[in-house]
Amino acid sequence: MTLPVFIFVGHSNAGKTTFVEKLIPELVRRGRRVATIKHAHHRVELDAEGKDSWRYRRAGAAMSMLLTASALQLVADATERREPAQLAERFLGEADVVLAEGFSQAAGAKIEVLRRAGGQEPRCAIGDGLIALVTDCPEIYPELPRFGLEDAAGMAEFLLRRMP
Repeated sequence: MTLPVFIFVGHSNAGKTTFVEKLIPELVRRGRRVATIKHAHHRVELDAEGKDSWRYRRAGAAMSMLLTASALQLVADATERREPAQLAERFLGEADVVLAEGFSQAAGAKIEVLRRAGGQEPRCAIGDGLIALVTDCPEIYPELPRFGLEDAAGMAEFLLRRMP
């Protein structure tokens, strides 16, 4: 069975992270194990130079995992299989659903977060896989399901109906 992946897209500061942060507990309350994938457009240091896992990766390890008493961090090559569905299949098999953020050019089911205050056009079109909007702009894609900027419960129900 394919792991369901829903991609939240929108312009910078549209409220994607805030909405996903509200959506996670709604899905968890409904018994789902949620994983997230965030696409960063800027360079982020994932492992500190000189630390063991950094040294292993520098020596040629394809992946390095750091495990503490309460958390796990995985650093892996991502030169191939960079789409959200591919990443979910490769690394997030214990989840019931994956919420990805960013990835506006990736294939997959997309929900755009769009605020009137942002004054911008939608980032994606229906042909790009757009399935719903989180917005305060009723005139944008009126044929699509839409949810208010605070309606994480409604979005959770919508996503659950789309999951196998």
